[in-house]
Amino acid sequence: MRIELTDDPAAFRTRDWSDVVAADPAGTLFHTPAYLKLWWEEFGSGSLLLAAVLDGDRTMGACGFEIVQGQLRFLGGFDVTDYMGPVARAGLEASVADQLMSALADERWTGADLRGLPVESRWFSAVDAAARARGWEVRQEEDGIAPMIELPGVAEAYLQGLPAKLRHEIRRKARRLAEESGGYRVRWSTPQTVAADLDRFVELHQSSPGPKGRFMHAGMEIFFRRLGEAFLPLHLFHLAFIEVDGRDAAGAIAFGFKDTLSLYNSAFDREFGRLAPGMVLVADLIRGAIESGRTRFDLLKGDLEYKYRFGATPRPIGRLLLSRH
Repeated sequence: MRIELTDDPAAFRTRDWSDVVAADPAGTLFHTPAYLKLWWEEFGSGSLLLAAVLDGDRTMGACGFEIVQGQLRFLGGFDVTDYMGPVARAGLEASVADQLMSALADERWTGADLRGLPVESRWFSAVDAAARARGWEVRQEEDGIAPMIELPGVAEAYLQGLPAKLRHEIRRKARRLAEESGGYRVRWSTPQTVAADLDRFVELHQSSPGPKGRFMHAGMEIFFRRLGEAFLPLHLFHLAFIEVDGRDAAGAIAFGFKDTLSLYNSAFDREFGRLAPGMVLVADLIRGAIESGRTRFDLLKGDLEYKYRFGATPRPIGRLLLSRH
């Protein structure tokens, strides 16, 4: 195998590694060239570096990096991309990691902050070992927790598998919302409604107090709109609302990729806060994920208490800090 490095953003298209993401058990939407190209165009601030590991003309592995003020990072930043790092065809993680670290030895960086690697994945240990093999100092740290739900094949089995207290709470919240509001429905954005629906989602987000409300600044709003434009037609981006009496009481954005539905972002109308429409919406998303044949519901990074009310288990995400002398 050989490796090609380029700083040309055209390689997001010309060296499309989407099939490698699909083949990698750890590959997610965040690893796709389409997502990373969009992120780079909106938030990239350093020097771009795209790596492809090839066997002949066939791409066997790939990874996006940026170098910011001498620091090497996986492409995707620290705010909106939950999983980052290399992808490879199954079983090639160690070989691809070795190729990547070998090629990076010749690049201009003094330290590396490599985040977004699930500790359980082969990549965390493969990148660690490949860096140490070059004599670099490696320090492992935690990059947060991404709670995960393993889904059964039937929605009722999911509920029955929960502790009784959690099961009753989910049912009680849905019943209370229905009774006190006169009924509710879940609606999904379509290509025809997504622009207006994102208007409402942004409004709900910006009305939130504290950091959550400040998160949806103008640049972030553009990023979210571009995600919808790019991925909703491909059935990868899903925007859902709980509608109460003709009003959107809560909204959620989820990514559907391979066998996993991932809860990316959510917001709710404070006027309906006591009825917990956001919690009811998440429960409905889980039910829908099961009915569509998904096997996992990923609540992504953020070790928040509400996520465990749905039966999630903590999934540590790792961070590798590299230094070379």
